[in-house]
Amino acid sequence: MHDRELGNSGVAVSEIGFGAWVIGTDWWGDRTEDQAVEMVQHALDRGITYFDTGDVYGHGNSEELLGRALGEHREEVTLATKIGYDFYNNPQAGHGELPKELTPDYLRDAFEESLDRLGTDHVEFLQLHNANVEEVTPEVLEVLREFKADGRAESIGWALGPSIGWLAEGDAAAEYEVFDAVQTVFNLFEQDPGMHFIETIRELDADTSVLARVPHSSGLLNEQVTPETELGEGDHRSYRPDEWYETGWEKLEAIRFLERDGDRTMGQAAIQWLLYHDEVASVTPTFRTTDDIDEWAAASDVPPLSADEYERVQELYAENFGIDRFDGMDELRTSVDGEDIQAAGLDKRAASY
Repeated sequence: MHDRELGNSGVAVSEIGFGAWVIGTDWWGDRTEDQAVEMVQHALDRGITYFDTGDVYGHGNSEELLGRALGEHREEVTLATKIGYDFYNNPQAGHGELPKELTPDYLRDAFEESLDRLGTDHVEFLQLHNANVEEVTPEVLEVLREFKADGRAESIGWALGPSIGWLAEGDAAAEYEVFDAVQTVFNLFEQDPGMHFIETIRELDADTSVLARVPHSSGLLNEQVTPETELGEGDHRSYRPDEWYETGWEKLEAIRFLERDGDRTMGQAAIQWLLYHDEVASVTPTFRTTDDIDEWAAASDVPPLSADEYERVQELYAENFGIDRFDGMDELRTSVDGEDIQAAGLDKRAASY
């Protein structure tokens, strides 16, 4: 397992991270607390040292489980959490978004609660959770600097939602010096806005890293969702329209050249496509089983993509892999009603829902 640095913060993260959103909730399958702890410890055994959670996951339960699982290994790991959702005063309704609260006093209180649940006096990486750009005021930035200055957070990030608002937010993360990284959905099939952020970072010569989640495009690139798969009603991936998967299976066949029998699986190749970019510090797949952990943790050490392989992928992406059908995913809402998408020249529009 190789490490990379978050910006120039001095904080190292394993190239493959453990997204602890899979524990503490039933959105990604049912498991007991003991099974959740075993998964975390199995990831640690496989060389993963970056563990990313959030206070809203299971309304604190994910943090508690992570603290329990990593207690005796605290000095061996890079621990990250997120704050910004007020679940203390609002019940969870399905998979819906909770109200956010980003006042300085709330952020201070929420961070202290997170540290208590994690059983630590600091985290290596603290993120604002799905904050809209207008919510990150000078007062909020000052609180984040405060957390850095007093040592409770060694680095600061901005975690972006898939449809809550992302383009202006990611650009702002690269522009504001307090942020060391931005986390976003990013994969070979869903390259926007991740590639846009990389371009912004390069244009600004910013010391900002990218953290990629959903690297397997909701099960397509690791072939866990096939034409024979029946997604349960509670499966978090079921929000994708049928057209998304139907076109995705065709795209998958176009990139079979990335597989190397015995040396690199498709799921590992998808991770290596992300790691091809120097700006990507870590990739956090959604681990559901220990088999997932075994395969994807090993992706850090499989052969990287060659320049020719990478360019071939990009050529295919530029022509939508030769597919001219609607995939059902062209509606994405942003915090500025789509104006940032239009200004960036991306083929998306503001959602009507």
